[in-house]
Amino acid sequence: MEIINGSHPLLASKDRISNDFKINDLGKVVIVTGANMAGKSTFLRSLGTNIILACSGAKVCAEKFIFSPINIHTSIRANDSLQKNESYFYAELMRLKKIIDRLKSGEKLFIILDEMLRGTNSKDKHSGSQGLIEQLLKYNVVGIVATHDVKLGELTKKYPEKISNKRFEVKITGEKLSFDYKLMDGVSQNLNATFLMKKYRIISQ
Repeated sequence: MEIINGSHPLLASKDRISNDFKINDLGKVVIVTGANMAGKSTFLRSLGTNIILACSGAKVCAEKFIFSPINIHTSIRANDSLQKNESYFYAELMRLKKIIDRLKSGEKLFIILDEMLRGTNSKDKHSGSQGLIEQLLKYNVVGIVATHDVKLGELTKKYPEKISNKRFEVKITGEKLSFDYKLMDGVSQNLNATFLMKKYRIISQ
């Protein structure tokens, strides 16, 4: 898959920030890190929407879009349910289980995951997320994972031929935040949650 100047078709053309993206084989996973509001989720949605449009033979929102048709499976938003007595975490686990079940059946999938295991503590989240990525690699999956867990970026040391890191950054200048929403190589270096909580006087300076 190769995308040049791709963006989300539901964004107004004057507001779109386009990005390039390339992934060239099965057995490859891209980990995307970035601060809050930096553009990770929008990029994942842009990617998924354009893949579906392309597989349907429809016009895509990109200057160039080359791809091999493939089934897509996402886990971007899970919901709890009082009626089904299902917690948010359980609902997310079941979504991830469906991915593994499809892979076990022999399907080739393009996976899009946004902030895995957000319903558990940070230590458990990291070990579980790393375990899931390693499991996906065993099934020769291809896909992209967005996360705030920058330590997951260290997986490139263990799997240099299979995992690559991309990032969205935020620039903090005095009391102002700015985003360019451009996808770059590497692991995110800047965080903004504490800055924003102080700015809006949720916590003390």
